[in-house]
Amino acid sequence: MPVTWRFGAFPAVCAAAVLAVACSTMTQRSSAQRAADEALAEGVYAALNTDPVHFYRHVDVTVEDGVADLSGYVWSAEAIYRARQIALQVPGVTRVVTSHLELQRDGIRNGRTR
Repeated sequence: MPVTWRFGAFPAVCAAAVLAVACSTMTQRSSAQRAADEALAEGVYAALNTDPVHFYRHVDVTVEDGVADLSGYVWSAEAIYRARQIALQVPGVTRVVTSHLELQRDGIRNGRTR
């Protein structure tokens, strides 16, 4: 009986091939690079939490190669802009991504949880 490649196995084989090639070309980061990024993330987090106006306890910070990615939620659009400014002032940060920050509606009225 001949093998029929209709829609069943062919997409799965193609996806597996693409995944295998993508994984084999990923660069591995050294432990020194990971430690430097973690230290930089802690510096950004500390700087955010010293801001006297905005509350950043619900913001997580990850850094990879100097790019700080802020995620979580804040209470106002102004807090998002201020978070970007604060993070960019930390030595070693080259760029800040805030697209993962969410605006929490009625957050101040509901009170702070931390």
